[in-house]
Amino acid sequence: MKDNRILKLSIAGLLVAIGIIIPMISPFKIIIEPASFTLASHVVIFMAMFISPAMAIAVACGTAAGFFFGGFPLVVVFRALSHVIFAGCGAYYLKNTKAPLTPLRLRVFSLIVALVHSVYEVIVCSLFYFGQAIGDLNNFIFSIIILVGVGTIIHSLVDFEITLLLKLPLRKQRTLRELIK
Repeated sequence: MKDNRILKLSIAGLLVAIGIIIPMISPFKIIIEPASFTLASHVVIFMAMFISPAMAIAVACGTAAGFFFGGFPLVVVFRALSHVIFAGCGAYYLKNTKAPLTPLRLRVFSLIVALVHSVYEVIVCSLFYFGQAIGDLNNFIFSIIILVGVGTIIHSLVDFEITLLLKLPLRKQRTLRELIK
């Protein structure tokens, strides 16, 4: 039991460290404020979701710190901080579901997580740009609804698929087999 806690703590530390580094050094990032897309920035959060809710929340906080340290605009940092919600809820579901995680169920789960992810990022951006949005509804719809909302759904789905590609070989490791759902 103690070894399992130490293993979880070590994995959480590694995932947080990777989550901090990705936005800081990734060459695959696009910033069209308020939208930003950094390839694989959600992978560590999704991986943590397959382990535990507490780890998912900790890693989501770590990735938000990475966006802050990376010098991203404040709206992007708060969007990253909103990941705590989908990460915690998604991890709670994964921990408590009795249904087998078939490929179809994982894709449906990924879509639901992407929708929740998107809604909270749109809310964050709406709060940041509310005063400006009243003057220009077309700009608001394009910037917030299309770029952030739809873009987040696509970005989330892509990062979830990357996570699944990484999760399968990790589950084959004897020490990780029972830890990763």
